[in-house]
Amino acid sequence: MPGAQHHPARVDRNGYRAQLARWADGRVLLRSRQGTDMTAAFPEIADAALAQLPADTGLDGELVAWEGERLAFERLQQRLARRRGAGASAAARAWPAHLVVFDVVRLEGADLTPWPYARCRAALETLFADTPLTAPFTLCPSTTDPATARDWLTWTSAGLEGLCFKRLSEPYRAGARAWGKCKVRVTTEAIVGAVTGTPAPHTACCPL
Repeated sequence: MPGAQHHPARVDRNGYRAQLARWADGRVLLRSRQGTDMTAAFPEIADAALAQLPADTGLDGELVAWEGERLAFERLQQRLARRRGAGASAAARAWPAHLVVFDVVRLEGADLTPWPYARCRAALETLFADTPLTAPFTLCPSTTDPATARDWLTWTSAGLEGLCFKRLSEPYRAGARAWGKCKVRVTTEAIVGAVTGTPAPHTACCPL
């Protein structure tokens, strides 16, 4: 179960899975899970990487955009359509993005992918606390408490898609779906009716 002792849960948001790399020579790359280069479309993320991240550091997370009190996936799509130059800068001002970070795969030149998730998570929390990392970077919350995980599942109005979970002992696996997922499904009861032909006056509609 997500949030159980050996399977910590994290919130899965309505955004783009993204990896961010910052090299010692000043290069920055923000790419999607499929490998699409999104760096130019999100200049505020690239600028923050140069200003805040240690050299030779790589993060894994989820790119999101807020509109009011909800996550707006459509704004991310619109920003990708304005990939470069003045259009990208204007879109960044109108709909600023945030990178919600849930893993660190490289830290100051050290490859952390062989580490178990528990150790990587501790390193990530230390990175946020000691650097410190601030907006547009956000540390993704994580819990091993089932009650907290169940409470997170009520956040659907803000754009929560569900919970992801992973064993504490499991290392990072590039290109693989190492995170399990518990998706939120919202249902409702409804009566569906139909009319064929031209209804006569005062004719009631019969439910199917």
